[in-house]
Amino acid sequence: MPYERTGYAPWSLTREAGVQSATVDGTLKVPQYGQPTIDIGFIDEKGNWQGRKSSDLQFIGHTKALGIADGGEALFPETNNFPSINMDGWTGLQIALLVSNTGNYGFSAVQGPDANPVNGLSPVDSGEGLKWIGPSRYTDATFDDVLLDTSEGIIASKWKIFTIIERITGQSNLQFKITNSSGGNSDIEFAFRRLV
Repeated sequence: MPYERTGYAPWSLTREAGVQSATVDGTLKVPQYGQPTIDIGFIDEKGNWQGRKSSDLQFIGHTKALGIADGGEALFPETNNFPSINMDGWTGLQIALLVSNTGNYGFSAVQGPDANPVNGLSPVDSGEGLKWIGPSRYTDATFDDVLLDTSEGIIASKWKIFTIIERITGQSNLQFKITNSSGGNSDIEFAFRRLV
């Protein structure tokens, strides 16, 4: 028969009043059975519940820009449900593009709409490139672009998926500026999928 001992939660009023409790005693009983567990979150230092994130099962935030001229650009995502991408709690991102004209396309990670406050800050510098310093930067303190890729070849009418790991973690108002360098007008469709 399992042996359990209870105590006051660290955020409880009883503990706040100074009453201590011992949740374990000197003779710990170790369960002799296997039991599956599910980690769905934790209580933070303020006593607030914080749920765990999970990867998006499908691509979301579908946005389509029509007739982008050669040299022109569009911001993605740009929907009512997803005016930008919130990466708080996710470490990776997949972005998918479907274009109507085969050729080269450029990507840059930019600050999302200024209508979206960023962790209490408003307005933000909408459309400007995001900057960061990675963990391998020891010799100087120069900020790099979070993502600035000026030329990726994409074949028309086939989804192409790009994966970004860790560089955009924590960005809470993220958009991608896609530049058409394909040599002609192109429709560009975009979707994303966040990864834990």
